[in-house]
Amino acid sequence: MSSMLTSSQQKTICVQLGTVKLQLLYKASIHGFTGAAFHQRCDNRCPTVSVGYNASGYVFGGYTKQPFSQSGQYVNDDQAFLFTLRGEKLLKYPVTSPVYAVKMVGASGPYFGEALVLANGSKAVVHTNPGQYYNFTALEMHGNDLNLTECEVYEVEAIPEFEKPWRPVVWENEKRTEMMESIKLYCPVSSSVSQVRVLLIGPVGAGKSSFFNSINSVFRGHVSNQAIAGCSTNSVTTQFRTYSMKAGRGGKPLPIILCDTMGLEESTGAGLDVDDIISILKGHLPDSYQFNPSAPLHSEASGYRKSPGLKDQIHCVAYVTDACKVSIMPAKLEQKLEAIRKKVNLMGIPQLVLLTKVDEACPFVSQDIRNIYKSGYIEEMMQEVSARLGVPVSCVVPVKNYSKEFELDLNCDILLLTAVIQMLRSVDGYFDEISDRLSNVETKEVKPLF
Repeated sequence: MSSMLTSSQQKTICVQLGTVKLQLLYKASIHGFTGAAFHQRCDNRCPTVSVGYNASGYVFGGYTKQPFSQSGQYVNDDQAFLFTLRGEKLLKYPVTSPVYAVKMVGASGPYFGEALVLANGSKAVVHTNPGQYYNFTALEMHGNDLNLTECEVYEVEAIPEFEKPWRPVVWENEKRTEMMESIKLYCPVSSSVSQVRVLLIGPVGAGKSSFFNSINSVFRGHVSNQAIAGCSTNSVTTQFRTYSMKAGRGGKPLPIILCDTMGLEESTGAGLDVDDIISILKGHLPDSYQFNPSAPLHSEASGYRKSPGLKDQIHCVAYVTDACKVSIMPAKLEQKLEAIRKKVNLMGIPQLVLLTKVDEACPFVSQDIRNIYKSGYIEEMMQEVSARLGVPVSCVVPVKNYSKEFELDLNCDILLLTAVIQMLRSVDGYFDEISDRLSNVETKEVKPLF
């Protein structure tokens, strides 16, 4: 059951309520535009946010801290309010007569005084009467369009905050400098590889290209946008690109290459093809290869590497996932990711998850990025994405990419650099395993003297 409220709209509402998240309880298009269906799903749940949608594009509703029931009585709520959303702005209409804030009517949906009723009379319509315990204008709230296309009710859940972070992080400039030097001086344990290759895989809009831009920005000392990144329903990246970064302007190349791919899409024949991913992992794809979702790469294609070496192959896979969309990941997309993960597992390549947009997902983190490991909600999201993608929580790394900023931020840099260091540590383990396997093969091939 997916929410019609966008993550930014949910965030706008949550800002009014504190450190909370919204959990969808009732969706009229699924459960029915009836009072019975609404009360079955929502009675005795509180606090709640009720939301109506109409064909004119208005999104409006109300909040109450009181649990719904079918008593037929008014209930007192001095914190109740009605609202309408204009993009990311919320217009708020506080209750003027708290003793009449909410009425518990069995034959209707959410019933705010006599001012606003959603699913009125068990129909997909709105009853509205401005001035009855709430002051607003009908034109401003819902454009006088009283027909509902959808009605949703969310329970407001408090996000637990931990006194101490459950992952210790040093948020200091000296630590950032230390991490940057560690990355610059890193040398792969395999002598045949000078730069490790990390493949970024994820849905459209998750932030793969933005992650490269962000890492590049940290080492350049200012926000950079070398890779094309943006918001789109289809993948902004259409080519296989390998991005080498330098330690500052004119500096030496860093020992890591980030490989960017076309975004994954849930529909068949759209987005990155699973077979193309196998070719990338094995090192067959040339840089700037143009993806064709309907036809995977073949061995006669221009630039195809028929005998790639270890230096051409992928040494670590990072699944880039939007923290705002973990809970509503489409089933078909999850199946695609599972198919990819199984193939990566067979090849023994280490895997990480980059959890992006953590500030958009959690208001507590939005206030201060240093709250990242004090947020119970982010911990919950990390556990959920771990379960969905089959990757240990220890391999889930939350980050905040640079997207609208002009200047770098120390705390964002530390999260980004932590992600790179985790990648390099994973690669070290991978190379050690390859070395061990080769040693075992050579040992078995040595003939006994007698």
